[in-house]
Amino acid sequence: MSEHAGHDESATHGFDRIRAKKTLKEILEVATSFEATARDFYTSLIPKVSKKLRWLVEELAAEEAMHFQLFIDLAARPDLAEQVGAWVATPENDRKFSDAVLLPDLGEQPDDQTLLRYALGREHTAMQQYQSLADGTESGPIHDLFVYLANEETKHKNELERLYYEVVHSGGV
Repeated sequence: MSEHAGHDESATHGFDRIRAKKTLKEILEVATSFEATARDFYTSLIPKVSKKLRWLVEELAAEEAMHFQLFIDLAARPDLAEQVGAWVATPENDRKFSDAVLLPDLGEQPDDQTLLRYALGREHTAMQQYQSLADGTESGPIHDLFVYLANEETKHKNELERLYYEVVHSGGV
């Protein structure tokens, strides 16, 4: 192996290590955007979904609005300015989380199964992302927020799984 080839390999490895990290500020911006689009998406679905699932979509919209506000409040705290500049390992599913900011068009009258399947996937992605971020951050308010959100998304996912089972296997809620 030539000396040049070894240099290229180590440069690529170093680039991969850098690319595998983001500042906490960047992660918080993506998470804020994720929660905002979820809030807006679920809010726009409220009049379109069946009456038997409307309560669920209203609840999801309210929860996502609360999560969005938690990120806004956290970003505004001057005591965390230094912490948000810290580099953290980018979770493995970061790309999937970032992509979830782009929303599908479920049509004017989405069926219950399609809605639940989409919501389940979104909650599962959020649960994984927030848990990975909690695992990768030091103790403090940001870590606590990620733990809280991971737990919240887990609860949402469990509720959606129960409802999905009822809709798909039992003929409805």
